[in-house]
Order: sequence, then structure tokens, then C-alpha cells
Amino acid sequence: MLTVDCDKCIGCGVCEENCPFGSIRVVDGCAVVDDTCTLCGTCVDDCEPEALHIEGAEKQRNIDLDDWSGIWVFAESRHGTIAPVTFELLGIGRTLAEERGVLLSTVLLGQDIERFGEQLIVAGADKVYLADDAALGQYREDVYGRVLEQLIRDEKPEVVLAGATAIGRSVIPQVATVLGAGLTADCTRLAIRKEDGMLLQTRPAFGGNIMATIECPHTRPQMATVRPKVMAPLEPDSSREGEIIQVVLPEQMLDSRVEVLETVISDQEQVNIQEVEVLVAGGRGLESEKGFDLIKELADELGAALAASRAAVDAGWISYPHQVGQTGKTVCPKLYIACGISGAIQHAVGMQSAETVVAINRDKNAPIFDIANFGVVGDLFEIVPVLARKIREARK
Repeated sequence: MLTVDCDKCIGCGVCEENCPFGSIRVVDGCAVVDDTCTLCGTCVDDCEPEALHIEGAEKQRNIDLDDWSGIWVFAESRHGTIAPVTFELLGIGRTLAEERGVLLSTVLLGQDIERFGEQLIVAGADKVYLADDAALGQYREDVYGRVLEQLIRDEKPEVVLAGATAIGRSVIPQVATVLGAGLTADCTRLAIRKEDGMLLQTRPAFGGNIMATIECPHTRPQMATVRPKVMAPLEPDSSREGEIIQVVLPEQMLDSRVEVLETVISDQEQVNIQEVEVLVAGGRGLESEKGFDLIKELADELGAALAASRAAVDAGWISYPHQVGQTGKTVCPKLYIACGISGAIQHAVGMQSAETVVAINRDKNAPIFDIANFGVVGDLFEIVPVLARKIREARK
């Protein structure tokens, strides 16, 4: 909560003038804050009389940062396998750990997961904390959060990374809140600042219009969730050696107010655009649902899957599982063909890691051409059929 000390406030209006959200007004000589305030802290930094204060912002500034050391990755086990994002996190985690000169550890909770210990070490971990218990077989946020919180309190890692998945987005904010730690969600880049070892966490902000780099200088651990397919996993190294630590949990820690009756895999449309090597994507330039029938012909010739921009999904031309971008999925195919997509940053953050990008757009100034390796300026309704035919002829 942002509070105002009217005894200190001089009514200068600097906070009102500099608030990026228009959340502060000076009324009768004192600043008044409305409910649109996001607690960004700009006004606090600008207030010379120190009349503005965010309650709770100082609550952990007295911790000894030197007590915290090591990089942790929260691993996910789903349907008998390790989620791919875990290996991606171990890739960037290895880089961060080497820059800091510390160990890289991973935490895996679940049932019948002992077989994954060596696999995580081969993938880059120095230590693996395994909590293997029947009570952890089904994901329950309160139990997973409680276990992870206690492990962090006991071992004091300076950085905790997790995937920006349904599970990661559910449990990590809970743990960060209980620990009073800083958390940056949906990061697309992580780095260590050499001068002081601070974790620099970069993510899209203000609707994807800018990239913001965030740091947490006063709290530990520094926590971040990372979108799948943004980071690259390491090549498995079977010569690596590490330590597997069996975590024994007291029964009271496994109590839950949640009862999971059944877990099923949906039999509806199954499309995972994050796991295919070629994507043909359509945007507003397709003009209608029929436009996707056109680019599907090209996708079929390439053995590709269909993807889409948010505009196409919002228009109802294709379902949400196909959406690429800030509010969709992050993809990293070998080939990404963008048809009628302008290339706004909200979409670009979801596909800019593709190895090769081909853009087809009638607007020669479209931002997508700044990302593309190859660009075709013209009418996609003329170009795509010709391209599909040429590929069909070449295959024959």
C-alpha cells in the first residue's frame, strides 16, 4: 500500500506530474492516491520531502545477502517425464552459476521420480534435491509451495528459477510472497551483473511496448519465471557427476486442503506449436478464417503446423493453442513463415528466437521485416499459392 504523510507533504505536485499511471492528485495541499496505483515506486523516488512510502517495501532489507548462495531450478515432472522447460532452465542456470562461481541445484517434487536424478545431473545440475512421496504424486499448490518454501529457507539459494508454465505461474508467486522475495514473471533474458553479482531479469512491459530489466537488490532469493522455448538447453554430458539429495518430509507438511480426484489428458484439439520445427503463422492480413485454409496448404507441403497472432485468435479465425506472442506461446522453430503479420513487439517476443524467419506482407515498412531473414513484399493471397506450388513441384 502507498501511504502519504500529509504532515511532510508540501503539495509540490511532482508526484502527480511524474506518475506514469495518473494515480496521484494533489488535493488541498496533500497528495491523494487512487486505486489505479501499481506501487511502481516512481513517486517515492521523486518525493524530496519523503512524504510517500510503500508499506512493506523495507521489510527484508536487514537480511544478510552474503548468507545466500547458489542457483536453483524448480524442475517439473508431468505424466512420467521431465518438462522440457526444466532442461532449458538448467542451460541458463549453468551459465549464471559459472559467472557467480556457485553450484547449480535443481529441486524435483513428485512420486516415483528417483530415476530422474541422474538425468538432471547429465543436463547440467551439480545437486538434485529429490522429494519423492506419494502425497506429491498429484500437483497441489499448497503442498508444493510449502515444501519449496522450507527448502529455500534451509538452503538459502540466491536465485530461484522456474518455468512460466501453469504450475510455475501457480506455485512460485505463492512462495515469493511468503518469503517476501522479489519475483519477475515471464522473463525472456537473464544475466549476471559483474560488478555486484545482481541477477538482471528482462521481460516485456507496458503491454509489450518496451523491454524492462528488473533487479531485486534488497531481498533473497531473487526469483524469476522464464517462458518455455526462450532459453537453450545444454547438450547432455554423461561424464558429469553430481550429488542427489533425498529430502525427507514430515507428514504435517504434506497435509492439504485440496483433493485431486482425477487427472486426465484432454482429448480435444492437440496442438503444441512449441515442439514443431516449422511453423506457418497468419495474422490480421489473412482477412478472415478462410485465409487460414490458404496458408494450411503451404503448411501441409512443408509438414508444418499452423500458428497465429493474437489479432487472428481474437477474431475467432483460429483457436488459442495456436497463438504466438506475449499472451500466447513462445516458439523456437527452425523455420517460421509469417503471413500477414505486422510484427508488433507483442508478437515478436514470442517468435524472435526462430532460426530462420520468412515474412510475407504487403506493407514494406512492417516491423516484421526488421526480424525476418527473408522478406517478400506483396499480396500474400498471390504469393502463398505460388510458394506452395513451387514447393510441391520441388518435392516431386
